[in-house]
Amino acid sequence: MRGGQWQALRLVGALRELGHDVVLMARAGSPLQRHGQPFSIARLLSQYLRFDIVHAHDARSHSLAALLPGARLVVARRVAFPIRTGAASRWKYGRAAHFIAVSEFVRGRLLEAGVEAARISVVPDGVELPVEAAPPDDPPRVIAVATSDPMKGSALAREAAGRAGVPVHFAGDLALELPGAFLLVYVTREEGLGSGALLAMAAGVPVVASRVGGLPEIVEDGVNGLLVENSVESIAGAIRRLLDTPGEALRMGLAGRERVAARFTVEIMVEKTLAVYRKVLS
Repeated sequence: MRGGQWQALRLVGALRELGHDVVLMARAGSPLQRHGQPFSIARLLSQYLRFDIVHAHDARSHSLAALLPGARLVVARRVAFPIRTGAASRWKYGRAAHFIAVSEFVRGRLLEAGVEAARISVVPDGVELPVEAAPPDDPPRVIAVATSDPMKGSALAREAAGRAGVPVHFAGDLALELPGAFLLVYVTREEGLGSGALLAMAAGVPVVASRVGGLPEIVEDGVNGLLVENSVESIAGAIRRLLDTPGEALRMGLAGRERVAARFTVEIMVEKTLAVYRKVLS
């Protein structure tokens, strides 16, 4: 389960609690499919007419849903890389009634590809806010996200932590392993927004994050974390700075929780998504 899958699952759960009729379809055998139906073209064709909205959450589902005649199609765009501008891509992107961009940065990518501003709304990720932040462990525990994604800088994070003189733990279940962590190292070469960084902020854990994509929209340098260049020296320096100034790290962690509570909760994400649905239906 990655950030986009968690967002889809949180959205579906919240919509059902509000009384909406929702069917979740996902690739057969995927972690997300355990919470819904296995996706098939036949199943999609047999059901879509009884729904007001078809919401595609990744590129493949966008491509398939674009083939549906007359569907009110909402497409979530979460990734930071540029959009292709060939004829097939222009047709596909022309089929959507509305796009949900996860950040202003991603909105900019859609605009660059020729999508009209009126068809784009920015709806950031939403995360659960724990009742309270857990005090950091002693000795301080530095964590990063365990991933095999080549765009994520796991090797760079490991080398930088070593340069800073501290081991880094790569968390397979970030939400479970964040409580008590001293800081999160979030190194990536591109990022639509950074839901892992939001999870850390919600837990009161300051973030050392790459200054790329949508991350600067959630991590305010020196306020709720530190933004760094993707170099060993820059990342190691930020880690060392927080380790040497635990009071500053605590202040940043609390500021991160406040920022999530104000702008990045699941409830805010759901309400903004419903506003997009209403706009499409009107």
